[in-house]
Amino acid sequence: MGNPGDTAGSAATVTVGVEEEYLLVDPVTRELSPSADKVVAEAAGELKDRVTTEITRYQVEGRTDPHTDLAELAVQIRSTRGGIARAAARQGLRVISSGTPVLGHPVPPAFTSTPRYVKSLAQFRALDYEQSTCACHIHVGIPDLPTALRVSNHLRPWLPALVSLAANSPYWYGEDTGYASWRTLVWGRWPVSGPPPYFESQSHFEDLVEDLIATDTLLDRGGLYWDIRPSHHVPTVEVRVADAASTVSDVVLLAGVVRALACAALQAIEAGVPPLRPPPEMLRAACWRAARDGLGGDGIDLSTRRLSPAATQAARLLSRARPALEHHGDLPLVRAAWSRLRADGGGAERQRAAYRRRGSPVDVIDHLISSVET
Repeated sequence: MGNPGDTAGSAATVTVGVEEEYLLVDPVTRELSPSADKVVAEAAGELKDRVTTEITRYQVEGRTDPHTDLAELAVQIRSTRGGIARAAARQGLRVISSGTPVLGHPVPPAFTSTPRYVKSLAQFRALDYEQSTCACHIHVGIPDLPTALRVSNHLRPWLPALVSLAANSPYWYGEDTGYASWRTLVWGRWPVSGPPPYFESQSHFEDLVEDLIATDTLLDRGGLYWDIRPSHHVPTVEVRVADAASTVSDVVLLAGVVRALACAALQAIEAGVPPLRPPPEMLRAACWRAARDGLGGDGIDLSTRRLSPAATQAARLLSRARPALEHHGDLPLVRAAWSRLRADGGGAERQRAAYRRRGSPVDVIDHLISSVET
């Protein structure tokens, strides 16, 4: 089994793969359960190395193979989620997919005792205390580092729209934060996170990374927590901006759109079309606004530097992605997922709707449990 997206190719055969992080909860208390090692060992019999542990023992990571067919990717995402859910159930637990925990307040959390995570805790200290957050990472096969960096430059302006599209973390240990994606704010505290720089060249990237490592700002290249990064171990661009998605449908939408945007970037690079280069301050502000209000609010339009509905910006993103979606045969799946999202609301909106039924965070957890394999 390969890493997600590790088969690179031409724009006609670009691969896509997914890494997802899930949280384990007790079905009685609905609070987090530090049992990832047991669940991963149980699930590995079925999923092999498509399942692993994460920084805290509340989290399980699932990953797919690289795919060229989005429908086949969807099947594997569902089977991965199902395998982890069944393994958790055999341990008397349940699985949820949310960018942040809904209940409990485990600070410091129960950490996984690997050498890298031990070193991270020593270096980054209380930053690690809040890392029971979960993301959905999309890997798109790109053949080499120079191309990956140029694709990153073209993808940067779409980050706010992707944040709003994927926002699924309104609650933080029992409290409504007022944000659609609180995970984005938590993750943004890391020294190398958020929107990546505009890279002038490969040497610009290499020199920057070398300086960050030399100053103990990074543990290693795996600690580049930018929202877009070239993978340090497989030939992919990894888009890391999204919250963990509550449903398979949401993941499929995100994966299809990200691959299509990367294909559009490759075509623009080949045609010599330069990327939009918003000021980093405005890009950061637009990502903050998207995290606050999600798909149901207004966002900052980076082309006009004014507010406009986030749903309008998401529709523009889908329009940009449409040619590549049609080329890969992904348009029907993505269109259906987008229709469901517009009808039911984004992940954050659905979590809040579950809460409003009885004013109980328990109902949010139960909603997330029931959504994992849908």
